[in-house]
Amino acid sequence: MPLQWTGLGPEVLIRLDRDSNEALRLQLERELRDAIRNGQLAAGQQLPSSRLLAADLGVSRGLVTECYAQLQAEGFLTTRAGSATRVAQAPQQPLAPRTPAADTARPAIDFATGVPDLNSFPRADWAWALRESCRRASVAELGYGDPRGTTELREVLSAYLRRVRAAAVDSEQVLVCAGFAQGINLALQTLSRHGVRRLAIEDPGDDDYIAIAARNGIEAVSVPVDEHGVDVEALTASGARALVITPTHQFPTGVALGPERRRALVRWAIEHDAMVIEDDYDAEFRYDREPVGALQGLAPNRVMLLGTVSKSLAPALRIGWVVCPPALLTVMTEEKALMDRGSPTLEQLALAALIESGRYDRHLRRMRAVYARKRETLISTLEALCPGVTLHGLAAGFHAVARLPDSRDEATVISAARERSVGLQGMSRYRSKGATEPTELVLGFGDLTEAAIERGITLISDLL
Repeated sequence: MPLQWTGLGPEVLIRLDRDSNEALRLQLERELRDAIRNGQLAAGQQLPSSRLLAADLGVSRGLVTECYAQLQAEGFLTTRAGSATRVAQAPQQPLAPRTPAADTARPAIDFATGVPDLNSFPRADWAWALRESCRRASVAELGYGDPRGTTELREVLSAYLRRVRAAAVDSEQVLVCAGFAQGINLALQTLSRHGVRRLAIEDPGDDDYIAIAARNGIEAVSVPVDEHGVDVEALTASGARALVITPTHQFPTGVALGPERRRALVRWAIEHDAMVIEDDYDAEFRYDREPVGALQGLAPNRVMLLGTVSKSLAPALRIGWVVCPPALLTVMTEEKALMDRGSPTLEQLALAALIESGRYDRHLRRMRAVYARKRETLISTLEALCPGVTLHGLAAGFHAVARLPDSRDEATVISAARERSVGLQGMSRYRSKGATEPTELVLGFGDLTEAAIERGITLISDLL
């Protein structure tokens, strides 16, 4: 049947669709609610009597009466004996007019940092692992378990971290979490309960730590990073009792924490009764240097090791872990239990199966070759088209730092590149004072094809 409309004076029209599966009364209620919310029916305005509206719509009077009663109960309408039904004097606020959305479209070629090659996610292997987890999961594992995570994954992870990252860990110290974001929140909540009130963060570094620390009653202070890693003397002078650090491949500069600095950092932690939070975010991917073990292996009682599969597999999995020093484990487990009662079990068992089967190692080996080719494409293209640009921070991971000639202005370059649909990030966004000298760009190449890397640099070569 055709749609039916009725006029309630000149202000508003009511539409009923008799072919819809939705009941006519529900349609009428929705139409009247929307008219009141949008201001089409103003406060105090009189509505037709139930008899008149029923006749106009071709429905029963009882249907209209029920509709009015429902909207009266919700506070949209008001009625008194012997008086007309009216829009309540304090109706819902009219919806704010929609403002035009800002231009947030992703550039055609985006040198974004921290994003792995999502097209290379091992879908078949992950589907196999999920089937295995469903097949192997015990009845007990489908219930509420240990908030630290399943025993199977914690045992597999501890063995993996000992083998690949030279970590000093057993399964009792491993706590599974929803990616790095939950891990760092748990770490800072735990440290706050232990009286830590000042946290040092690397400069340049991720400024998200400032907000996370503040929510946990902790002040974040910046400590400079040079070509050897974090400045331990400046760290000592800061008065901090905790530090978040990316020692294997500093983000965003790409430097590795030197051996002397590692030893100095451990001495600082011991002498100041301090704790180090180690972000091991992309240590699996290295190119022209020997593997560097986790800092946690040097001082397991002073270092929390945080890792995830966000870079090795995909961020969407939201699986991470914290290797927690024994002295903090009880408090951190309590925090995790209160936060979410534990991470999803089937996904944990799937990751355990993936690692145990060797599929995870095979995937990493394949991805090292993939990222190595992309890295070489970035290097060769810049060398050919932009000889005035120097690259560093390339020994591991899938981002590089490009230093531009002094005559170039960071903001101008980024804006001009955006106009050509090429996304760039400047180093200034990671510096505590937003300094723009030297002019550097942080170029992520993980989720770009080799052809896209070459095309992107070609499009902006004159800017660089």
